[in-house]
Amino acid sequence: MTKKQQRPLDRASLPLHGGLDAGERDVDSPVVRPLFQSVNFIQEVGTGEGMRYPRYGNAPNAEAVQRRMAALEGAEASVLLASGMGATACALTALLRPGDHIVASSWIYGGTRAFLEQELSSLGVEVTLVDPLEVRVWRRAITKRTRVVFLESPVNPTCRVLDLKPVSYICKQKGIALVVDATFASPINFRPLEHDADVSIHSATKYLNGHHDVLGGIVSGTAPYIEEVRQKMMIWGQAPDPFAAWLLERGLKTLDVRVQRHNANAMRVAEWAESCKEIRKVHYPGLSSHPDHAVAKRTLDGFGGMMALELAGGARAVDRMLRKLRVFQHAPSLGGVDSLVSEPRHTSHAALSPRERADAGIPDGFIRLSVGIESADDLIADLEQALR
Repeated sequence: MTKKQQRPLDRASLPLHGGLDAGERDVDSPVVRPLFQSVNFIQEVGTGEGMRYPRYGNAPNAEAVQRRMAALEGAEASVLLASGMGATACALTALLRPGDHIVASSWIYGGTRAFLEQELSSLGVEVTLVDPLEVRVWRRAITKRTRVVFLESPVNPTCRVLDLKPVSYICKQKGIALVVDATFASPINFRPLEHDADVSIHSATKYLNGHHDVLGGIVSGTAPYIEEVRQKMMIWGQAPDPFAAWLLERGLKTLDVRVQRHNANAMRVAEWAESCKEIRKVHYPGLSSHPDHAVAKRTLDGFGGMMALELAGGARAVDRMLRKLRVFQHAPSLGGVDSLVSEPRHTSHAALSPRERADAGIPDGFIRLSVGIESADDLIADLEQALR
């Protein structure tokens, strides 16, 4: 078969082999890419073309991750940044100018909400937050100055799953960029660009790395747009360290097998939790009781490792439970091989009032689980002993 006729790689293989450069399979090439722990690279005399500098996002380890993520996301290009918030900030400011308007889902990560309401507003960008379930509200919120629509799916921390189809239709009609943060899903379970989004964002700190030891963010889209994001990254100093890029490439190699295990374990835990009298409500899109189960079945390739529980005993019951856990660890962040539990009222949504959290579906007594790859039986036993 000629190169053009070769069968495209399956999604399970892309995190290992996607975006390989010519020559990377030559005899004596290392199977594991070396770490280029250098700030400087020898430059050709008499020209600025081809200059390598890590702050520009073109160091060898970063470039390898960027090519692989573009292949995995089905994008023209991707850029790796130093954090998920750095990715969100650079992705949005590459699209917005003073006087512009952004419409965003009100169901978003607390740090993202703070960036929209505090930082973008200070830059002269008008921000409107809307109920993401009301299609008419999206349409009514859009003005002649609207340049971006932003949403998360699945939503942090409530695990709601949004239908991109009606929103992307409105955006295409109006010539507005649709930007989607799909961190909770990972590209194994959900790829926004396949659902007519223009930009996909991931906190690489989470599932992409998967081992709780790297900060990073990924933005994917068209090549000209990604170049705009890269320029923002250069100016704001949001480029990743070479070692972080090297660790991220290493983590990506097991992305598919990890996510499949996360999916299976979380489903087991969610089904058990529904039968537990100490738990008032289980938020997991794989359950038929979830309000977005039909949307999740239609749009996701897996229901993910994230879920939320509401304890019948409220905040006091959460305190008692967290002190008794032995396998789940009480820590922020998510998406790694170790199972974690956190209380959004003290972490991601601490800036909101109790009323605002309740309105967002995060009442006191609400905990978020990041289900890892341990034995599902051990995870269930740990939750059971902590609750009872």
